[in-house]
Amino acid sequence: MELFYAKEAHGSVISLDQEESGHCIKVLRHRVGDEVQVIDGLGTMLRCRIADANPRGAQLEVLERVPGFGVPEYHLTLACCPTKNNDRFEWLVEKATEMGVDRIVPLIGERSERKVYKSDRARRIALSAAKQSLKALIPEITEPITVKEFLQQPLNGTGLIATCFGERIGVSEAIDGDEITILIGPEGDFSPEEAAMAIAKGYKPIHLGPSRLRTETAALAAVSAVYLKFIGKAYVSED
Repeated sequence: MELFYAKEAHGSVISLDQEESGHCIKVLRHRVGDEVQVIDGLGTMLRCRIADANPRGAQLEVLERVPGFGVPEYHLTLACCPTKNNDRFEWLVEKATEMGVDRIVPLIGERSERKVYKSDRARRIALSAAKQSLKALIPEITEPITVKEFLQQPLNGTGLIATCFGERIGVSEAIDGDEITILIGPEGDFSPEEAAMAIAKGYKPIHLGPSRLRTETAALAAVSAVYLKFIGKAYVSED
């Protein structure tokens, strides 16, 4: 299945932008009358028929809307400090999107080696990963925010912080409910003050096993643990 993306997906007729139209019409050679699938980035897949095969702005007739297409039964925010090597963080964005995440927040911690991060390229990577993994939901990639500023925001659901400080429990054991926020620090971990502030705000300290993990590996391990907890439950219930 090939998915296309339409930023404006309201009404009975929608348009693809120039990039998506070019891929649909020029590269894949779709023609008037062909059926194609389009995502709105918010969780709905639209089954459409091509009405105008313009490679600069294809027009599509909406035949059916499928809400919740490829969307997991949980809401996950991943708040993670970007790595010094930008490619590693972009790899994380891609893989986390494939597994299922609703929001990715680049955090700037006291010990962060990267103090500046531009989110535009990560948004393009998330779009591509969502289409590749057959998901209609494209995660929101926010602008960077400091750890302390982020912790001033209300915590809804379960908050988890991966840290080396104090007693910690496993991810699956710590989750209570289907709304989860995970904090992942920089290469040098959160500062004691940041960790204490998070715990005071209701975040539960978690461990990710005995291995020492890179930032992006730790983040993906946490996302994987959430994914497997909920997806595994779904498959067990189906059997």
